[in-house]
Amino acid sequence: MQIQDLPYPDPGVPDARSGSRFLWWLFRNQLGGQLKSLAWGLLHFLSISALPFCVGVAIQAVVDHSGRRLALAGGLLALCCLGSALGDTFLHRTAVTNWITAAARVQQLLAHKAANLGSALTRRVAAGEVVAVSTGDVEKIGWFVEAWSRFTAAAVTVVVVCAGLVVYQPALGSVVAVGLPFLALAALPLLPRATRRADVQREKAGRATELASDTVAGLRVLRGIGGEELFLDRYRKASQEVRHAAVRSARMWSLIAAIQVLLPGLLLIAVVWYGVHLARQGRVEIGELVAVYSSVMILTYPLRHFEEIAMAYSFSRPSATRAARVLSLERAMSAEGTRDRDGDGLPTGDLYDPATGLLAPAGRLTAVVCGDPDAAGLLAERLGGHPSEEGTSVLLGGVPLDELPLGSARTAVLVQDKDPVLLSGTLRELLDVPASGDVGAQEALAAAQCADVLSALAQGSLNAEDPLDARITERGRSLSGGQRQRLALARSLFTDPEVLVLDEPTSAVDSHTEARIAQGVRDLRAGRTTVVFTSSPLLLDHADRVVLVHEGEVVAVGVHRELVRKEPRYRAIVTRETDEEAALDDVRPAHDVLDEQHARQEQHALHELEEIEETA
Repeated sequence: MQIQDLPYPDPGVPDARSGSRFLWWLFRNQLGGQLKSLAWGLLHFLSISALPFCVGVAIQAVVDHSGRRLALAGGLLALCCLGSALGDTFLHRTAVTNWITAAARVQQLLAHKAANLGSALTRRVAAGEVVAVSTGDVEKIGWFVEAWSRFTAAAVTVVVVCAGLVVYQPALGSVVAVGLPFLALAALPLLPRATRRADVQREKAGRATELASDTVAGLRVLRGIGGEELFLDRYRKASQEVRHAAVRSARMWSLIAAIQVLLPGLLLIAVVWYGVHLARQGRVEIGELVAVYSSVMILTYPLRHFEEIAMAYSFSRPSATRAARVLSLERAMSAEGTRDRDGDGLPTGDLYDPATGLLAPAGRLTAVVCGDPDAAGLLAERLGGHPSEEGTSVLLGGVPLDELPLGSARTAVLVQDKDPVLLSGTLRELLDVPASGDVGAQEALAAAQCADVLSALAQGSLNAEDPLDARITERGRSLSGGQRQRLALARSLFTDPEVLVLDEPTSAVDSHTEARIAQGVRDLRAGRTTVVFTSSPLLLDHADRVVLVHEGEVVAVGVHRELVRKEPRYRAIVTRETDEEAALDDVRPAHDVLDEQHARQEQHALHELEEIEETA
């Protein structure tokens, strides 16, 4: 796999049972790249390690006044330099390729998992953890994957050189052969402690990052309640904890690095001392002594990769564990489906949930009232075909959604949750979504009452002649909550799915705008199935059918005005009345209750209109 071939057509099915198994799965899936890196690494390391032998031969040739051997040594030196340069170049190329392709594979797997799970992902794993895994953790995982082949090449080189030294000069070679394994393994006892300190550092850094993200996201609210300094103090404290943990971790790794420098130095002293002793006795020639000394010097280079692989594994193992934890999550229903709809197209008809008894007739606007907002969100997810828990599948036209492939189910039923996300970019890019073609962008924006939003975006973008080219900041932070809701609603209306499920689409919108949105959605979605989860009387009054869901099941069905008169539980949710008011309503005529509700709505709308005029 080459970098230019990314992304992978199919990243594969990962072994997410543990972090170690996930790393091994990545290694096996990049075996070709690993073998290439190993081959170039062997060429590079062996070429460098052969230089001392060539130097030794050259020195001995000068001592013996042998021009032929000196020329041979010069030729071998040139050949080793060429092999070292060539091997180093392509080793770096293949290693970086292994790193990037491994990281890209993990990112694709995470993206597929996020798309597969949908909103259920953040119910099981914190969004910050998913972001951390897909950014910093994938780099650490890629580091270990690419470092493994270089480490293997270095280990083979050390074994070959030790064997060569024993053959070349048995007396000195035996000293090196005994000392090098000790050097390679000397840092192993310190690795568990270094790994634990690194884990503590990453844990504290993750907490600090999460705290910083929450502070930035809620900065406007924090300033309003005077809590900005409180959270800044918390972040300063968390930041200092990260600094202390990083210093403790760095001390341990610096100790390991010092050992990797000190012990080879002691081995060099031992080789030189013993070599001089043998040279005085005439048992070692000058060229042999120089060759063995130079070999030990050169071997400190491949020995560094023993430390690197230890660091790479200690940093990548927790990262791989976190990635495996996310990748091991499964949907409550299959993403593959068991029904082939290519010939028949997407199913159409009534949307029915057997678990609650909720029925949304085809081509009509159905409003659902739920006393518990969390229960409403879960029910909206169920209607979209991606529930967070196992259960009976929702039926669309009599066809279970879990029998459809995930893409087909989401094409048939679109769910807009109560906190929709706006990605940064232009408004035109925001509306660059799969659509039926029957609803234009301007129609959708008009139905969602986005005229003032377009004006605000155009004023904020100096070079945007067309409001659709106006830029939206990250998550739409420059817009108000109501403006973000309306843009998200326009995007959903523009998509024009067979079934549209809206969860509190106007909770941050004023009453006048909400009334116009209710009429706009009704007109634009005429003939299409629409389900709106809301407790707003303005939306409920425009619905063809209103369903009250209480404690997980449908308890009342009708129209808004009828349910207000006849159903106390419905009236309590919609009018937000207290227990005392509910008791009083039981003894008053039903039409008086309804008139009072409408009067409160009108009074609230007039109050909002006065505030808008004063602001203007």
